[in-house]
Amino acid sequence: MKPFTITSVRAFALRAPIEEPVRTSFGLMRDRPAVLIRAEDADGVVGWGEVWCNFPSCGAEHRVNLLETEVVPRLVGLTISDPSDIFRKLTIDLQMLVNQSGEAGPVAQVLAGTDIALWDIASRREGQPLWRYLGGNSGVIRAYASGINPDNPTAIVKKKLAEGYSAFKIKVGFGDELDRQNLEKVRKLLGPDLLLMADANQAWNLPDAKRMIESISHLELLWIEEPLPVHSSRSNWQALSQSISVDLAGGENIRGEENFKTMVDGRLFRYIQPDVGKWGGISGCLAVAKYARRSGLIYCPHWLGSSVGLMASAHLLAAAGGSGQLEVDANPNPLRDHLFTGFP
Repeated sequence: MKPFTITSVRAFALRAPIEEPVRTSFGLMRDRPAVLIRAEDADGVVGWGEVWCNFPSCGAEHRVNLLETEVVPRLVGLTISDPSDIFRKLTIDLQMLVNQSGEAGPVAQVLAGTDIALWDIASRREGQPLWRYLGGNSGVIRAYASGINPDNPTAIVKKKLAEGYSAFKIKVGFGDELDRQNLEKVRKLLGPDLLLMADANQAWNLPDAKRMIESISHLELLWIEEPLPVHSSRSNWQALSQSISVDLAGGENIRGEENFKTMVDGRLFRYIQPDVGKWGGISGCLAVAKYARRSGLIYCPHWLGSSVGLMASAHLLAAAGGSGQLEVDANPNPLRDHLFTGFP
């Protein structure tokens, strides 16, 4: 890589109104936020990144302020020969701030978005799509429709079927009866051959997770995502994994390469799901994806933001290879659908 010097970094907090909130087991998204980063080098090459900012609702503005005060002064004027080195350097430089503020998540997120923008510049300078620049063999990936709300999910699935999707992930964690009814209705609609997954968003404790997953085992789910809180003990995750027949998925709420390696080495999860805007950016997530693949597991990037992070996730998946699928949120999001034109 020919070194390049950063001359400008700007951050933008955007919000788009939506008619129907996006529901999870722990809260509502009443609008669709996005924090975008625009970085430019001395040759005028521009790269874009995106920072995770969904919860709490004030998170977007806070992350813009954090980026402008703590990251921009460290980045402008810096000459870069490898974005991964800068990601590691900034992570170390901001560790004392993390210790003092307790804001490990927001700091990791602004560094993730910054890393995406730097890799965007690097690949554009070489005139290559990012997936090829990172060593990928094909720009063709699979995708699934995600984030399907508990209110009339069959209507959304029918719409996404018409758009060509053949795999679907339903939100659960809203009460056993409603969760079962929704999954049963969608499975009946899909038939036995199309893929169905469920995302509990950390809604259950161990006994509830065992009971609930057993009650839906006949529905042939590809995976159940985050059935327990991410901080649950290893023994609880082991107890759950050993008592159910469906594969587990998770990773969007994990930070740090070593923590992901521990997750992979434990082999409790078959589907590893880091979020490119939440931790790691391209640098960290590609390393995790390759490690997971070498260990025989499947990398499936998590994403629920706007178009910049979605495209970064797509390029990462194509670069990593394997049988994983790109998560495409089924809920309306003007910052995904209209901000980026020409999405495949």
